[in-house]
Amino acid sequence: MTDSTNEPINPDESQGSTSSESVEQALSDAVAEAIAEVDPVAALTEDLQRLQADFQNYRKRIDRERLESADVVTSLVLAQFLGALDDIDRAAEHGELVGGFKAVADQLTASTTKLGLTKFQDVGVEFDPNIHEALMHETSSEVTDTQVTKVLRPGYKFKERILRPAQVIVTDPA
Repeated sequence: MTDSTNEPINPDESQGSTSSESVEQALSDAVAEAIAEVDPVAALTEDLQRLQADFQNYRKRIDRERLESADVVTSLVLAQFLGALDDIDRAAEHGELVGGFKAVADQLTASTTKLGLTKFQDVGVEFDPNIHEALMHETSSEVTDTQVTKVLRPGYKFKERILRPAQVIVTDPA
């Protein structure tokens, strides 16, 4: 069938590949419109879930920072007590830790330990410059690696943070 201008009525016959392109274009336009018409409730739900996740992450970060700040403050306060703890140790070594002073010393030591302060003063361990401060070096054929042979002043740490390194005498291999 043809009309008066001698053109075929079937548009596919006259346009060939341009007809399939227009169908594909119409299909992609329909898909784009369907995507654009997203359910507003679903979109708002996604936004709400995203905001809730952001808030939870924020709250966790703030809690973590609050704990870190508390640890820093606690370590600063404990560092102020190190001199008093050294004096208590010296008094105990000389037998002067008696009576009411002993009770106060025991309570101070217990309180700092409860807060997380730990003392390290091990002899015979390998020298570690991260936790030891070598004040003197000796040599000996009896050791195979650098060893701590005497602790002059104990070191202290709070959790994993070194508040004060131990002052030691080390022995190097000959």
